[in-house]
Order: sequence, then structure tokens, then C-alpha cells
Amino acid sequence: MTRDLTSALRPAIVMTILFAALLGLAYPLAITGAAQMVFPAQANGSLVRDAGGRVIGSTVVGQAFASDRYFQTRPSAAGKGYDGLASSGSNLGPSARALSDRVTADVAKRRAEGVTGAVPADLVTASGSGLDPDLSPAAARAQIARVARVRGIDRASLDRMITQHVETSLFGDDHVNVLALNRALDQRARR
Repeated sequence: MTRDLTSALRPAIVMTILFAALLGLAYPLAITGAAQMVFPAQANGSLVRDAGGRVIGSTVVGQAFASDRYFQTRPSAAGKGYDGLASSGSNLGPSARALSDRVTADVAKRRAEGVTGAVPADLVTASGSGLDPDLSPAAARAQIARVARVRGIDRASLDRMITQHVETSLFGDDHVNVLALNRALDQRARR
């Protein structure tokens, strides 16, 4: 009986070690190596660097822009805001009082910034991941008055800049990458 148990256990242990090495080490290393060769920028986080080579953001992960000089991203429910380690939605349903209070406060904040008319939903609601780097063109345009006032730029120029940064998706809505738009604003100021 002991011999039967030993003869049955040995292949099970060998197969466990083999598949752990194959699927836990070899496969991830092969996929990582292939990604580094074929898509190196994306495999390393789609990082955006300034002229000095310093990382200032990512094209695929949102970040907060605190200054009124910049277009603001949508609210984040990830940790204390745009925390990649705490990426998630708030899990609050449409009838949750906490969500209603937060959205009401965000609408009041946007109104104080000069947003008139209907407030685009993506200016006051967080994305599912809490890390969305994009806004709808309407949400970007809703912020033109504030950015134009603070930067001293005419509204028509900002509207053209937004139009130039609209990206069309094959399966989704048009969107504007907020980091790219804000970088273009800074580059315009340097000219």
C-alpha cells in the first residue's frame, strides 16, 4: 500500500513542479520578452517623458491636474485619486447617497469654475478603473472658459486645440487624452 502511494505521488509532484516552472516562469518570461521586442513602449507603461527625460505621466493612466491652468480629468475612485495600486471603481450604485453627494459637490465645483449648461457626465463621475486618462470632447470643451481665463488664451484657439486632440475609436466614443492636451497647452505657452 505504501509503495502504491509513493508511486502515485511521485508523478503528481513531478508534474506540479514541471507545470509550475513552465507556466509560472517560462511562459511569463517568454511573453514579457516578446512584448519588450514587439511593443517596448506599451510593455513599459506607455510612459511620457519631458525634454529632460523625466517621466511625467502615462498615456494610458490618468492623473490629477490640480492647477486651473490645465484641463481637469474625470474624478478618480482609485485610492486617494489616481492610485494605480488601488485601481477600482467606488462600487456605489446609482441610488447610493455617498455617490449622489459626491456628484452634487463635483457639479457645484464645475459650476464655480465656469461650466455652463449641461455638465458632461465624465466631469463628475469616475470611470470603472478610476484611472481613465481620457475625457469626451464635450467634457474638455466645458472647461474652455476656465482655461482661457487663467491662461489668457482665446476660446477659439482652445477649441481648435481640443479638436486636434480628439481621437476616434473603432468601437467606442471619441475621446481626448488629457495629458496630451495639457502638454500641448504648455508647449504653446513656451512659443
